[in-house]
Amino acid sequence: MRLAHLWDQSKCIGCGACIAACNAANYASSTKENRTWGWIRSNIKRITFDLNAKPYLLLVQCQHCDNAPCVAVCPTGASYKDKDGLVKINPSLCIGCKYCMTACPYGARWLDEDTGLPAKCMGEECLSRISGGLEPMCVTVCPAGARAFGDIDDPKSEISQKLRKGRVVKLLEYKGTQPKYFVVVGP
Repeated sequence: MRLAHLWDQSKCIGCGACIAACNAANYASSTKENRTWGWIRSNIKRITFDLNAKPYLLLVQCQHCDNAPCVAVCPTGASYKDKDGLVKINPSLCIGCKYCMTACPYGARWLDEDTGLPAKCMGEECLSRISGGLEPMCVTVCPAGARAFGDIDDPKSEISQKLRKGRVVKLLEYKGTQPKYFVVVGP
């Protein structure tokens, strides 16, 4: 089993529902700033490129890499790849050294100043939902159907079907991280 995220950029309407839902579910609708990103407490970072003729939106989050640099540099084993394929953090082992934040080429981790520990997708609520057979909040609330989550080793899963039908890119794939966050850029 290898769980993964898919974001269909060609369907996304840029409403931010996924970001707000992440904040509400995983950070109790906190209005405190995520100072690492200069953003709200959410595990999804919105990047907008102003290309004059057409603005370009990119939503970035943990890529749950098969070859995760954050796991490789963690001196305590707090960052690990679980048997479901997701990269997770065991806070009881984390010493707050931030090596994982530095190693991640996606900048997908941020410092939770309340705990002094790095935070990332998935938050506790989303992990709980997945263990209960539900989807992460960002997928559940997307009004455009631009997100999917599931097992890419299961050819019948929704995410596998979408991967077969769309033109898909992986961010910074040349880094050798083998990311499992797929961006659909068109049919």
